[in-house]
Amino acid sequence: MLLSKVWMMLTLVIAVAGLTTAALAHVTLRPAEVVLGTTDTYTVRVPSEGSVATISAELEIPDGVTVVSVEGAPDTYEVKKTGTRISAIVWKTNIPAGERGEFKFTAQNPSQGAEIAWKAHQFFSDGTRTDWIGPKGSDRPGPLTILNAAAP
Repeated sequence: MLLSKVWMMLTLVIAVAGLTTAALAHVTLRPAEVVLGTTDTYTVRVPSEGSVATISAELEIPDGVTVVSVEGAPDTYEVKKTGTRISAIVWKTNIPAGERGEFKFTAQNPSQGAEIAWKAHQFFSDGTRTDWIGPKGSDRPGPLTILNAAAP
């Protein structure tokens, strides 16, 4: 009886730990909060969950955000433009399964609004992709940055 209760409890702990890991395993952006109109360096964190490697990651740049620079050697990323504006950054990478990669860029934040809703796309070595574009709380949420007013 005691052994069966211990087994059930252990099974529950493992299940909850697995759910927590799955909930956190998505493309994120830091900092999570910035000031309107300022220029910040962002870090994009891309986990490669599952059993295949991530071979590239694309971040769409929302209207109102102006990319100033992208860190890394020019052959490790490409930018997509709409007119003269950078509208997306694609990082070429090899993130083995179970590991994560980080990529940085500097951008000027919008001068108005409450948040920046980013859209990210992750491409895998088996030809599949995952789109991180949904609203907060969805199965595939896109990264979100809160915009704060400057201190008076």
